[in-house]
Amino acid sequence: MTDDRIVTNGPRNGWNGQGVNADTKTASCPAPHSGKTPAPLPRADRGAKSPASDAGIAGNTGTSNTSNTSNIPGSSIAHASKTDASRLPSIATAPTLNSSETLDACRVGRLAPSPTGRMHIGNVYAALAAWLSVRAERPHTAADPNLPILPNHSGILRLRIEDIDTPRVRKDADRWIMDDLHWLGLDWDGDPVYQSDRFDLYDQALHDLCDAGLLYPCFCSRAEIRAASAPQEGDGYVIYPGTCARLDSTERDRRLAEKRRHSWRVHLPQEQLDFDDAVFGTQEFDLARQIGDTVLRRSDGLYAYQLAVVVDDLLMGVNDVVRGRDLLRSTALQLWIRDRMAECGWHSQPSIDTDLPAAAHHAHTATRTPHTANNFGNIPAPSAAIRFAHLPLIDDPSGKRLAKRDRALDLGVLREEGVTPESVIGYCAWLLRLRNTPEPISAHDLLKDFSWDPLRADHTDRACDPTALFA
Repeated sequence: MTDDRIVTNGPRNGWNGQGVNADTKTASCPAPHSGKTPAPLPRADRGAKSPASDAGIAGNTGTSNTSNTSNIPGSSIAHASKTDASRLPSIATAPTLNSSETLDACRVGRLAPSPTGRMHIGNVYAALAAWLSVRAERPHTAADPNLPILPNHSGILRLRIEDIDTPRVRKDADRWIMDDLHWLGLDWDGDPVYQSDRFDLYDQALHDLCDAGLLYPCFCSRAEIRAASAPQEGDGYVIYPGTCARLDSTERDRRLAEKRRHSWRVHLPQEQLDFDDAVFGTQEFDLARQIGDTVLRRSDGLYAYQLAVVVDDLLMGVNDVVRGRDLLRSTALQLWIRDRMAECGWHSQPSIDTDLPAAAHHAHTATRTPHTANNFGNIPAPSAAIRFAHLPLIDDPSGKRLAKRDRALDLGVLREEGVTPESVIGYCAWLLRLRNTPEPISAHDLLKDFSWDPLRADHTDRACDPTALFA
């Protein structure tokens, strides 16, 4: 596909390559979302109690930020919606960290559920692994004897509700998820962050990538793409063939002027990207051949996961990512996007995160450095210190991946049937190979024994039979 792809090793301040606009014009970049983004569903947890627990979890209040692409907020990436922290699971008291050296030693992870339904066993399995990865981190030692040590752990765990795919968001699902996490004993630090409050950040990121000459509009339908592409490596992943990357500027501008429905894709070069995974070891991906040009904003105006997660992980200072092995390919893509954003001036720096309570300030705050041709190299690659751990998938007896439609493994159903949180945690600990048998145990009691070694030794996908579970 060499001749079909845009060349990206030329000037970075405009469109590059065959058939692509050579100058940078505001009109060539996507319009901001202001006034066009579908409004997020009302959050049913505003001051309400969970139907499954008298304790309840108070929810966010307020409205989403309006789109503003003129700047990137700093420590005031204010999510106008705030959850009543007094009703969240308790958090450890943490010291204020004021140097980048200290922050490098601070593990920052995230729980990132999508509010599309109730949690199931597969979700708990992934959430438990992410929680243990951060909470089991041993207190760091430093040359500075005055550096305070966390009483129980040295990591920060954030809760991010990934609710940008508004057609799939279910009313109350965010509250169910928070209540289930509380029931399981999986706590987090600070207020939940809602992606639906952050469209202005995604707007700015998209414009910066566009200004760097990395995006182009794609007018292809899904049917057209599938007809022109072949699934890769037997997993059904479709590589975009670069059809719209080859449009000349006249044709592209004509279609845009006609307001033809289109998405925005990022061009990936013919380069190899490698990263280390705590479970699956070294991973190598040919960006153009194995991933291809990827949608960052959909034709319906919604932002794609691949952009939103990069922006959020970068600005939240996340350096510990735990998720399913089906996202290994996405990790390579996201690392590449993250480094391009660093070249555009996006990076994290130690500061006070206003989303964490005063007693728990560990944070990276978004900053945006004005960039010129002379200072790209001065921005450290933000992906260098991230630890990734991709988990084996959980399948049903037929070999299909578990989904929220599998009601037998729904936490709401299990809780109604009297299954204890220790039983659920114990079963997931067994799936993680932290226990030889699925015996009941609390999440806290797993901390002292947590290691990635058992999964490294056995990272085949797991089978879960709903009919035999907790029988």
